[in-house]
Amino acid sequence: MKPLVAITAGDPAGIGPEIVLKALGDQVIYEACRPLVICDAQFLEGISRTLGLGAAAVRPVADPAVAQFMPGTVDVLDIHVPGLASIKAGTVQPEAGRAALVWIREAARLALAGEAGAICTAPISKEAVVRSGVPGFKGHTEYLGELCGVPDPLTMFVVDNLKILFLTRHVSLAEAVASIKADRIERFIPLADEALRDLGIPCPRLAVAALNPHSGEGGLFGREEELEIAPAVLRAREKGFDVAGPVPADSVFYQARKGKFDAVISLYHDQGHIAAKTLDFERTVSVTLGLPFVRTSVDHGTAFDIAGKGIASAVSMKEAIKVAAGYAERIDVPTPSPRGSSCTLRLSG
Repeated sequence: MKPLVAITAGDPAGIGPEIVLKALGDQVIYEACRPLVICDAQFLEGISRTLGLGAAAVRPVADPAVAQFMPGTVDVLDIHVPGLASIKAGTVQPEAGRAALVWIREAARLALAGEAGAICTAPISKEAVVRSGVPGFKGHTEYLGELCGVPDPLTMFVVDNLKILFLTRHVSLAEAVASIKADRIERFIPLADEALRDLGIPCPRLAVAALNPHSGEGGLFGREEELEIAPAVLRAREKGFDVAGPVPADSVFYQARKGKFDAVISLYHDQGHIAAKTLDFERTVSVTLGLPFVRTSVDHGTAFDIAGKGIASAVSMKEAIKVAAGYAERIDVPTPSPRGSSCTLRLSG
């Protein structure tokens, strides 16, 4: 049986609902998986009508077991959230942030119960979530980690055969540089190795990107390579991990693209993002690893500037769903358990 992928609609004021509808208008998605949208069915039907996206009919369901998963029909696990009638496209609103989190929680619950093999998330607005009453909210990945009791999930970008794992993510560049320490890298390498093995790579070949130009040029352009990165890589190799580095960042991604490495460990957010998105912006997919299930996401944001105009591209959404389906087939899903027993939601109001 094809894996069931739970697809969240993202921030209802952004392009998430639009690109989900557009993606499920393509039969190729149904050839890869059983797609189930987590959203308010009436709201999604309204988006479809307003934007003229009637290629697929919205069909509300109360339980995944009664979904049909037929091309031409978008099965929606109907989760109503108060306040959606007042949502205005392209603006930051607390009601939108609240709805986005409710849908994320439901998708995670399905996956933890073994009813979904993976989840795929449309983009959300961190500001809207904070305004909804969740102070300190950092993002999808961190929130899913909290729901599942995983303190530090891994983020991996996939574009074609290039895979990029991130040592640091949503922190300033100064904070990222300050946190590049040997012990942190040494702890991260086994996690990266294990995550890749879980995805079906039996003997992962890793490379750690350098921080400074020319890997520091022997200390002339910075000493992080010789003091922190190289010692961590050496100790990891002594423990049996197939890892190289530090490899100059201006060549390591190219080398991985050509097959020398299975994945690159990027030291900070933009180092890896620029490499992946320059290669193919629309087909770059974000994968969250280390959770009890696989989660994928588009590599772009809510695009409030074009929300509600019907011009958003669904290419990244399609790729994210297909990657979720592909990885769901390679890993075991949790044993089914009673609904609602694994997740809690931090919302006010």
